[in-house]
Formats: sequence, C-alpha cells, structure tokens
Amino acid sequence: MEQVAQIKMSGEAEEDRGDWKSGVAGRLVARAFLEERAAYVAPRLLGKVLAHRISGAVLAGRIVEVEAYLGHNTDPPDPAAHAHRGPTPRNAVLFGPAGHAYVYAIYGRYFCANISCEGEGEAGSVLVRALEPLCGMEQMAANRGLASSTLPSGKLARMLTSGPSRLCHALGITRAAHNGLDLLDPASSLQLLDDGRPPPEPLITARIGIRHAADLPLRFAARGHACVSGSKKMR
Repeated sequence: MEQVAQIKMSGEAEEDRGDWKSGVAGRLVARAFLEERAAYVAPRLLGKVLAHRISGAVLAGRIVEVEAYLGHNTDPPDPAAHAHRGPTPRNAVLFGPAGHAYVYAIYGRYFCANISCEGEGEAGSVLVRALEPLCGMEQMAANRGLASSTLPSGKLARMLTSGPSRLCHALGITRAAHNGLDLLDPASSLQLLDDGRPPPEPLITARIGIRHAADLPLRFAARGHACVSGSKKMR
C-alpha cells in the first residue's frame, strides 16, 4: 500500500497541482459523474480515491464501501437521509452543486463524510463507509492513536479506515475544516480522484447502522475486501 506514496498527486493539469507534492495518481472526477441519482452514483464510486492534503502530507484511500442516501425529491422521501425534511443550516451543502463534502458529527465527537450528488436542490448524497489505505498510513495510525509497527498490515488497514468515523479520524477530516469543500477543485485540500481502476462488481445489501428505511438495498461494497465495515458476513 505504501509504495504509491511517491506518485504525484494530480489536479486537472500539471499547473493545477499547487503544493500537492506526493500522494496518488489520478485525475479529479468529473462533476457530471456525480450529477446523477445517488443510487446510480454510489456503486460507481467504488474504486475511486479520497485524498487529503494535511500538514505537508497526503493521506489517501481507495473507496471500498458506500451507502446512497436519496435526494429530496424522491417519492416517498428517504427518511434516513439528512435532507428528507428540506434544507437546514446543518445540511445546506447537500442542496448545492454535486461534488462537495458534507461532513457531520455523531455522538458529539466523531465525523462522517458524504459526497453530494444529483442536481442543485435535489440533495442526494453518498456516505463513504470504508477505504483501503493507499498512502500516509503512519500518519493515519498516529491520528487514530495506533502503534502501526505492532500490527499486521491487513489488520492495521481495517482498524484505520473500516467504518465512516474511523476513516474520517484517520484522514483528519472534520466538519469545521472540511464541510462544504469542493472535492473536484484542484486547489482543494480534500479531493476525489479517479486513477483509472474500474469499479468492482459490488456486494449490495441494506444500509447498516440506521433505524429508518433500513431495508433499502443501498449499501455497496467491494466484495470480500478486508476493510469493508461490519461483520465478516457483511463483506
């Protein structure tokens, strides 16, 4: 995993890279890719890369698990979606353009990161539930308070970025710093990249960890991947 750490980070063009000096290969995802219904976008995000530039380092992981939350105009509304009652100060990012980070707090101390999709005002989103670490694992481990040298690489990867709050903690993503950032802007510290890897055939299940509309088959995961959250049977 760490062997990709010296590959240059990309924007849309060489001059757009700014001070991204190392990280992962790939181009910014096209906005049109995200301007589709959340249930269509979600499985196609598997294999894409979420990368964060922080304190001179690049922390990045490949998306291996997501959940779709349906847009505001869905009939009936998705009761598990933060947007289902309409725009509020908390969820305003979702009602803007596709391709922005919607970061919210849970339990007062943990964060979850979503990618806005669909058209303006429609408020669809995709929750990033798990990543496969690609670079910056030592810093991710430090962020998570883990001793990376004492754990097998497979177990460490799972402990770093398996689960929506874990991955935000590992990458240093918070609501205060990252909510509303444009993931498709070459100057953004948080980017969504496509390095050419096709999405895997997804495992499709009901969403997990929610109480409302928990039966909808809107969770998509890389089948059998160790970093997918939940029990082994969920992978």
